[in-house]
Amino acid sequence: MKNIAIIGAGTMGNGIAHTFAQNGFNVNLIDISEASLKKGIATITKNLDRQVAKEVLTETQKNNALLNIKLLTDLREGVSQADLVVEAASENLKIKLDIFKNLEEFCQPNTILASNTSSISITQIASTTKRADKVIGMHFMNPVPVMKLVEIISGYSTSKATLETITKLAEQLGKAPVPVNDYPGFVANRILMPMINEAVETLYNGVAGVAEIDTVMKLGMAHPMGPLQLADFIGLDVCLAILEVMYEGFKNPKYAPCPLLVNMVRAGKMGVKSGEGFYDYSESRKAETVANQFSS
Repeated sequence: MKNIAIIGAGTMGNGIAHTFAQNGFNVNLIDISEASLKKGIATITKNLDRQVAKEVLTETQKNNALLNIKLLTDLREGVSQADLVVEAASENLKIKLDIFKNLEEFCQPNTILASNTSSISITQIASTTKRADKVIGMHFMNPVPVMKLVEIISGYSTSKATLETITKLAEQLGKAPVPVNDYPGFVANRILMPMINEAVETLYNGVAGVAEIDTVMKLGMAHPMGPLQLADFIGLDVCLAILEVMYEGFKNPKYAPCPLLVNMVRAGKMGVKSGEGFYDYSESRKAETVANQFSS
């Protein structure tokens, strides 16, 4: 397995591309937007430069990693010779199903198809293809080049051979693959999202303010960042989408998104990527970063 296609040049997609390229794989990074591709490769370059500065990589290794990445807007061209395709598009069921329908047509018969979905059923995604045995979940954590965990999710028909291949591949990337079963939210988000949602409910009910809630969880529970800050970094729209998938999947009210979270997303307050969420990330507030506020 040498040729990898990554669909989506956003935060997760460019991080996955970075990780594969750094480990010597040929990577096609695919996105319908030229602007997204340019932004993605700029992010990869910046993060590689950071690794060089920290002496994690040499300048030669950085340059080789960049040479391993090809940018494309044509899906058919990008996946036609891939041994593995990793879909890292928006956390939207329709978008993912449409992509996998096309992958079934465009890819070689033996190509393994993986999704980086954080909550959507791998079994449902696989149902749009004729190779359900070769469809699997690879849920990387953000930031991908740094975080070790990869949840490996087997759908109902995922073969043992596919699971073993992807597990070994994740190990080649220096990751710690953990196999989990195909239920809404898998393990990571089934536990994390209710915690974030409860933190939003705590704010919504007036129990404490944003800084106070995050400080309690950081200093009292030894979390590296508070749940509201983490939600901002994940994206409030992504948190909402995952909670909705779990609520729909389990029909359990404990997964129902807090009204405050719903309203913030409706208002365009998505967190870091929009410049405002539970914290203000606008240019005027860059001097007052969350990291400085909670460095203790």
